[in-house]
Amino acid sequence: MPPALEGSRVQRRIQRAVEVARRSKSPGKAGRDLPAAIGVGVGLGALIIGSLAWRPEAFLALVTVAIVIGMWEVVQGVRHGRVRVPLVPTMAGGVAMLASAYWGGPRPLTLAFTLAVLVVLVWRSLQGVGDAMRDVSGGVLTLAYVPLLASFCIMLLAQPDGELRVVTFIAVTVFSDIGGYAVGVLKGKHPMAPSISPKKSWEGFIGSMATCMLVGATCTSWLLHAPWWTGVLLGAAACVTATVGDLCESVIKRDLGIKDMGHILPGHGGIMDRLDSLLLTAPMAWLVLTYLVPAAS
Repeated sequence: MPPALEGSRVQRRIQRAVEVARRSKSPGKAGRDLPAAIGVGVGLGALIIGSLAWRPEAFLALVTVAIVIGMWEVVQGVRHGRVRVPLVPTMAGGVAMLASAYWGGPRPLTLAFTLAVLVVLVWRSLQGVGDAMRDVSGGVLTLAYVPLLASFCIMLLAQPDGELRVVTFIAVTVFSDIGGYAVGVLKGKHPMAPSISPKKSWEGFIGSMATCMLVGATCTSWLLHAPWWTGVLLGAAACVTATVGDLCESVIKRDLGIKDMGHILPGHGGIMDRLDSLLLTAPMAWLVLTYLVPAAS
């Protein structure tokens, strides 16, 4: 065989080996480092279950830490859009809202949110009028998007069987992601919102819906001793709100020109990249479980 032809064949083999190695190191079809994502997910699940099993205040403290980090990520994220959120009153207001929700309920939470917005407005106004409206709007968005929505989970926790209600809420939301991911990777062909999140498919949404309803019916029947249909309703609604929550954060990140809200969780991104579905699902779960599933005495 001529040396030139042999050299060409060797070169093609090298190029093929490099391509195979590159593909083996790249993320999977859904764009995640799956082993890291599973490890972090299991660790977070153990931390949540452990805090709930110990005492409600431990879970409250865990949520507070997560929400503070989430607010920090949002504050840093909107800086890409030249929005300077007043950090001190926003963070303090968020923590006050969570405490008000746990020890007071809806009315103290509403008051805490209102006061936090007013303090952000006054704080920023005292620093000058240049871009004040934009910065105040960023502060209000941060307060409403992160601690206000998270407070509905805290109000679930405050009920007599709150630990079991929180487990139910988290389970249906997490399994929305798991079911959608599994079916989307295996069968996903029709993009749901290609301009926002190209990897989300209608097949994945159907898998998410089926998984959510099954997990919801199981949790409400087994943990809360409620009719199975309340769990099916909870699961179906959770699938919709979790999907919308994920897409909403994708819109925000695309608008800001960033891939993830943070990098604290390997395989996931930031805290907000894990909270997006939970936050939008929390108010719906609170409504369903509060008004359709009587609390145990």
